[in-house]
Amino acid sequence: MTDPDLVAAGDILCEKLARSHYENFTVGSWFLPKDMRRDFLAVYAFCRTTDDIGDESEGDRLKALDAWERSVRNCWGGEVTEPMLAALARTVSERELRQEPFLHLIEANRMDQRQSRWETWDALRHYCAYSANPVGHMVLGLFGADDAERGKLSDSICTGLQLANHWQDVGRDAAEKGRIYLPLEDLKRFEVAEADIVARRPSPAFTEMMKFQVARARKLFDEGEPLVNLVDGTLKRDIKLFLGGGRAILDAIEKQGFDSLTTRLRVSKSTKVWLAMKALVG
Repeated sequence: MTDPDLVAAGDILCEKLARSHYENFTVGSWFLPKDMRRDFLAVYAFCRTTDDIGDESEGDRLKALDAWERSVRNCWGGEVTEPMLAALARTVSERELRQEPFLHLIEANRMDQRQSRWETWDALRHYCAYSANPVGHMVLGLFGADDAERGKLSDSICTGLQLANHWQDVGRDAAEKGRIYLPLEDLKRFEVAEADIVARRPSPAFTEMMKFQVARARKLFDEGEPLVNLVDGTLKRDIKLFLGGGRAILDAIEKQGFDSLTTRLRVSKSTKVWLAMKALVG
């Protein structure tokens, strides 16, 4: 059994991490039952730490992610010596969370080290299955609802949220991070040059391509929406908020003429609650 003092120290670290990264995180936590708050924070801390290792770790990030995975695996029956992971081990045990979503999120960060382009829509969906969808399974697991039917619907919502996040940042991702999440097959189909995206030069062809991509994300939200009727209480309310927030992002992209190269949209106060999920998605 993990030392209770280590777990308590971990709970403090998890909350501190959440508050230090996202001032809006407390908004999301208002919609959680009090008895789930520490567990949600433990999962959040895992997601945030995983992304930080993948994005900011000095030296060999793949090696660092491998070491992190070995430590995380100990939360399912091994010896845990780090406070943050002690809190996660407690949550994993009490909520009976599956290991696979956690390992998939680590793998997504390995993918980030290896590629900055996605050739096809299927390849991008595969990436989202590791970078976004695991978060939905973690949240469902916290509510005891991570089954095949609800998990599939959650995947559509989480992928939609991930894409909405990417579509609002096309110019910045390309120019500042060297990453283009738009499938290269679509650039070819709409006759949009990679160089124009990197240089943040909009065009009528780019506008038409973004209309197509925004419609794709909307379809994913529509496909996942039946999940609302398969859950109760707090989770039902939260899913409605996440869907509303994701759609609001797409609406904002449309209102600015689908130009996410030269302008980054701003989220209105009424939709900021979805940042809790965005924070988890990473």
